[in-house]
Amino acid sequence: MQPPSSRRGMMFVLSSPSGAGKTTLSRRLLEKQAREQSWARPSIVMSVSVTTRPKRPGEEDGRDYFFIDAKEYNRMTAAGELLEYAKVFDHSYGTPREFVERHLSQGIDVLFDIDWQGTQQLRKQSRDDLVSVFILPPSMDELHRRLQARAQDGEEVVKKRMAKAQSEISHWKEYDYVLINDDLDVTLLKIESVLVAERMKRPRQAWLEGFVSAL
Repeated sequence: MQPPSSRRGMMFVLSSPSGAGKTTLSRRLLEKQAREQSWARPSIVMSVSVTTRPKRPGEEDGRDYFFIDAKEYNRMTAAGELLEYAKVFDHSYGTPREFVERHLSQGIDVLFDIDWQGTQQLRKQSRDDLVSVFILPPSMDELHRRLQARAQDGEEVVKKRMAKAQSEISHWKEYDYVLINDDLDVTLLKIESVLVAERMKRPRQAWLEGFVSAL
């Protein structure tokens, strides 16, 4: 297997309604890729977004998000320092451009846990680097059950998320791949299959031209 530097990295997006599993799947994908990599540098890293929302219990600045105030967020947006940005549930989110571009140029994939709005913005800016996967819940009843089981938000917030879920799901056709998350282990295997196949696409294997010429 060729090291990450032999190809350009890709922006690997996982999107879903809140509670459908994208955050858990993202974490497990990163953990498994880290265990299986055969070189010192990571093959994939998580994109860390900036946000104006308060920290939740257990979250760390710089690991889960970069927590900033509205003034700094507006400055970064105006300066073009955010690759994508959106307002979700009264708080603003965005992806620092420099972090992503630096890793892609080193052949390292960047994993995104973002919504359809952010995915559309990424597609407009760099379609060739983007691979998008949408995660569906097995049913709306199961989605509601998962949101309640998390116990992170009050019932009013759960209702808002359920109301927003239908709108988010309506964008499923805009994605390259669509998976139904009725089993985390199976869904994770499918995501890994997509990742491996996309890494092997000829346009991403720039090193092959030299290899074939030397045959």
